[in-house]
Amino acid sequence: MMNKIDFRRFALALILSLATAWWVPAPAHAATTATDALKKATDQVIDIVTNEKYKKDKKLRRSLLHDVIDPLFSYEQMSMRSLAKSWKQRTPAEKKEFVKLFSKLLENSYASKLESYSKEKINYLGEKVKGKYAMVKTEIVRPDGSIVVEYKFIKHKGGWKVYDFVIEGVSMIRNYRSQFNRIIKKSSYEALRDKLHGKIQDIES
Repeated sequence: MMNKIDFRRFALALILSLATAWWVPAPAHAATTATDALKKATDQVIDIVTNEKYKKDKKLRRSLLHDVIDPLFSYEQMSMRSLAKSWKQRTPAEKKEFVKLFSKLLENSYASKLESYSKEKINYLGEKVKGKYAMVKTEIVRPDGSIVVEYKFIKHKGGWKVYDFVIEGVSMIRNYRSQFNRIIKKSSYEALRDKLHGKIQDIES
């Protein structure tokens, strides 16, 4: 469904990205920053995808990646923002189901790309904080050029969670929102839900 975004580029950035504060200097006693959260996940993912003992056990590797990826993202925020106005029209049960479906779709997409990890050069351009929101900006330098990836975080229960990422100015959430709205307007929310079910089954098979 994400034909407009190269998820391999995102995966490479997720694995490698590390930034330093450049808007609001963090005091020595400050709580964990968005960069810290990203760095922690980065180190764990690299250990998993480069560890020889997990190479031949895809099920175990995926389980370990899930344990790293899941705490980093706010799937509820992603779901709410991608459905936009349609989110408010959903029942609590529908919201719960959609979050589960959307998280499975994203997690499977990320995991498959993370497993193709290779070493690219990363320039760490900074972390910008404003209230409960933060943005970590990175630049991936590859032989065929460079690409800027920005991670948008929201503070949740004292920690930082990703709710969107922007690749060369293209927002993942905005891209999904456009596709989801198009399906809902053309058909129905139920049609979108069924498409997500089908997409997940295709990925997992």
